[in-house]
Amino acid sequence: MKALVYDGPNSVTVKEVPDARIERSNDALVRVTSTNICGSDLHMYEGRTDMEEGRVFGHENLGEVIEVGEAVEHVKVGDWVCLPFNVSCGYCKNCERGLTGACLSMNPGTAGAAYGFAGMGPFEGGQAEYLRVPHADFNCLKLPGDAEEKQSDYVMLSDIFPTGYHATEMACVKPGESVVIYGAGPVGLMAALSAFIRGASKVFVVDRFTDRLRLAEQIGAIGIDFSKGDAVEQILEHTDGQGADKGCECVGYQAHDPQGEEQPNITMNNLVASVRATGIIGAVGVFVPEDPKAKDKLEKKGQIAFDWGLFWSKGLRLGTGQANVKAYNRQLRELIHVGKAKPSFIVSHELPLDEAPLAYKNFGAREKGWTKVILKPADATPSSKVRKGTVKAVARRPA
Repeated sequence: MKALVYDGPNSVTVKEVPDARIERSNDALVRVTSTNICGSDLHMYEGRTDMEEGRVFGHENLGEVIEVGEAVEHVKVGDWVCLPFNVSCGYCKNCERGLTGACLSMNPGTAGAAYGFAGMGPFEGGQAEYLRVPHADFNCLKLPGDAEEKQSDYVMLSDIFPTGYHATEMACVKPGESVVIYGAGPVGLMAALSAFIRGASKVFVVDRFTDRLRLAEQIGAIGIDFSKGDAVEQILEHTDGQGADKGCECVGYQAHDPQGEEQPNITMNNLVASVRATGIIGAVGVFVPEDPKAKDKLEKKGQIAFDWGLFWSKGLRLGTGQANVKAYNRQLRELIHVGKAKPSFIVSHELPLDEAPLAYKNFGAREKGWTKVILKPADATPSSKVRKGTVKAVARRPA
């Protein structure tokens, strides 16, 4: 099968690799029809992680089930499914508590596993023609009959829509409140959409890329361009000097200052200054335990200089960590299905898998207009040519 393979820093290639296949009786095999490039893929692409050369990227995946193991009961051949980026077992202590992002059994020694991601287990990614899905009955989100038509929306349920929602959940956003979001990338834009879903009265989105800020404004947010003035001062001006009620960090450790220089603590410290006293912050941007290739001495050790004194004196609270996708994906699926949420508004490019290297180059360089890329591996592998005899027509109904 064709797959996007990591060759080393800033280098990926579409190559022939061994086909994904059923390995255990509770696996499913999915023909991937949509797979996104995520901002966190860029950490690996740029060589800022210990991702092994030869691995396949891709943790935001959607497609059609073409084969199931003999122990799979709920998921059927022909189902359209979206796969949470969390690979989880469903039965460990954390999974039973709904904390599927911290599964204790799928990546022994570490809490949490994912497809095609550094340090998160051996599972290959879905930027490929096929994907093996472990514990399929637990990890597959079945989609309704409009799955193929709306797959550019439904594929966002794999990660960024639930992750954006998770930021607002950790920030405890309530109806009528104001929210400031640092980062207008895909996750930040999903956090803005989620804040409105939760009833926020005002949503401020901070970034320096005008194309991203325009997308935020399309859904009713107030764009704050920090290249044209101090972000904190702009937020305080909009909130009568009080700051926003709640805040979300959607950038992570590769945050940049207005001049484009990497400054890993800038978004967290700006949030502390931008959120009113007793407010709450949800941080979903990726911060890593160590970053040996960073220029900043603290960042090399996974640390930042944090304004703890101001944070403490304001009585702020902070929630952190990756999203437990299954906590939100069914509810968000229904909003898409009935037309009350359309997360595909962020998509700028839908490309065949063969164009993935060019897409990584442009998305990684933050070229203007490259806001979200969906790759289409199945364009080269139509259903009629996939594993003859395994695809059957079935009613597509969500669980």
